[in-house]
Amino acid sequence: MDILIHPTYFPSISHFVAMAKADSVTFEVEDNFQKQTNRNRMYIYSPNGIQLLNIPVKHNVEQGRQMFKDVKIEQAFDWRKQHFKSLEAAYRASPFFEYFEDDIRPVFEKKHTFMMDLNFQALEVITSCLGMDLSYKKTDEFILEPKDVTDFRYLVNGKKDTSEFEEYTQVFGDKHGYINNLSILDLLFNEGRYALEYLKSQNL
Repeated sequence: MDILIHPTYFPSISHFVAMAKADSVTFEVEDNFQKQTNRNRMYIYSPNGIQLLNIPVKHNVEQGRQMFKDVKIEQAFDWRKQHFKSLEAAYRASPFFEYFEDDIRPVFEKKHTFMMDLNFQALEVITSCLGMDLSYKKTDEFILEPKDVTDFRYLVNGKKDTSEFEEYTQVFGDKHGYINNLSILDLLFNEGRYALEYLKSQNL
């Protein structure tokens, strides 16, 4: 299966299920930026339940629509520190947080200019942690209805992503129950290297 998918911020489990099962992966890099999507946000399991971590971006009002690859991160807020602290609060007690902490931390230490560059670094770090071989291509034009690929671009919009996956143990599961299809970080910190087997066993 050849797939077309978005590079998002520490993608959802559904993104990685699609990539783990794919023969080839092409990332969409010629699309317009859309608010309220996972291009610049992820969901984690905090002590209080589901938590949104959102990266502030600069909006070019004069240009109107912006290509996502041209979207710059707003540097006026210390979101990096906040996001990493939120991950620590959520996953410090998980079985594998400390194991992967040194791999993940550099993503929050580097001051990226463009959102898409950060997303690709996050993808490369996660695939390395998973032990997942990910070679990929990037689009060179936007095609609304592509042929010869399975189009998973809709997964970037959490409202359209209705994927349901098997339960695994989560840190605060006893308190809030199982929360489905969070950021891949939730699966990684709770399941470690077994996460890749889990991804391959799930269906979209």
